[in-house]
Amino acid sequence: MSKVQYYTEEGLKKLKDELHELKTKGRMDIAHQIAEARDKGDLSENAEYDAAKDAQGLLELKISKLEEVVGNARVLDNSKMDTSKVGILCTVKIKNVKNGMTVSYTLVSEEEADLKAGKISLASPFGKGLVGKFIGDIAEVNAPAGKLQFEILDITY
Repeated sequence: MSKVQYYTEEGLKKLKDELHELKTKGRMDIAHQIAEARDKGDLSENAEYDAAKDAQGLLELKISKLEEVVGNARVLDNSKMDTSKVGILCTVKIKNVKNGMTVSYTLVSEEEADLKAGKISLASPFGKGLVGKFIGDIAEVNAPAGKLQFEILDITY
C-alpha cells in the first residue's frame, strides 16, 4: 500500500491529465503499433511485434502506478495549515548564512518538484532540512557540497 501524498490542485490536475492521456491516446498508439506489426506476417519472428507488446506492457505498468498515485493523492487545504513553521506547500524564503544570498522555494511532493519553477521536494535534502523550522531558525541542509546553513526569513502559504 502506498502512502498518501499531498498536492496542489494544479499538481493533481496535471497527474490526472497525464493519466487520461496515457489511457486514451497512449493505448490507441500502442494498439496501432501492434496492428501494424501483426500485418507484417509471422509473429514468431517479428521483432516489431515483440517491441510493440513490450511497449504495451510498460505503458500498462505506468498507468497502474499513476492510478495508485492519483488514488492516494490529497489536495491540501492551506487554511488548516500551521503557518508558523515550514511544511508542505509553504513558500519559504531562506538566506545562506555563509554568503548572504536569499532565495525562495515552495515545498511540494516529489512528483511536483521543479527547481526551475522554485518548487523543491519535501523528500529532498533541502526539504528535509527546512521542514519544521520557524522564522529565525537556522536550518542545516546536507547537500552534496557538505553541510549548508540557511536562516529562515519568511514562511507563506
